[in-house]
Amino acid sequence: MKNLTDSFLSLGYWPSAGSFGFNTDILATNPINLSVVLGVLIFFGKGVYRKQRILKTIRNSEELREGALDQLEKARARLRKVETEAEQFRMTGYSEIEREKLNLINSTYKTLEQLENYKNETIHFEQQRSINQVRQRVFQQALQGALGTLNSCLNNELHLRTISSNIGMFGTVKEITD
Repeated sequence: MKNLTDSFLSLGYWPSAGSFGFNTDILATNPINLSVVLGVLIFFGKGVYRKQRILKTIRNSEELREGALDQLEKARARLRKVETEAEQFRMTGYSEIEREKLNLINSTYKTLEQLENYKNETIHFEQQRSINQVRQRVFQQALQGALGTLNSCLNNELHLRTISSNIGMFGTVKEITD
């Protein structure tokens, strides 16, 4: 222990001119030198280590920033693509709605036209049927009037001559057809 105290005391006495040499006393020189060197290294090393840590943190944050910017740009590109597709779907939807609207209008027009034609055909058919019924009634009334006139004007002799004449005509018609 005395050597250790002497070595600390001898630090206060530096000769103004002396020689350079090795001190072989391990207990006196190494712990002091080591503590000085370690102190200097720790003192200056902390700053270097902090700077390296700060630089590493800055580099990491720059890389993260670049990655985030890349992701942001990709997201913007996807958004533009989706907006474009949405616009196309909207335009396609509008054009399809217009097409369906026109198809519905055309279909309704055709249906109305068919109904109009059916109505006209029904009216024409009913007119023809009414005309035929009127003709039949007129014919029946004319026939009844003619029969009434014939019955009132005909007597038995005229009736027999008419029958004979008709039989003769039927005979002629039969010869022609054979």
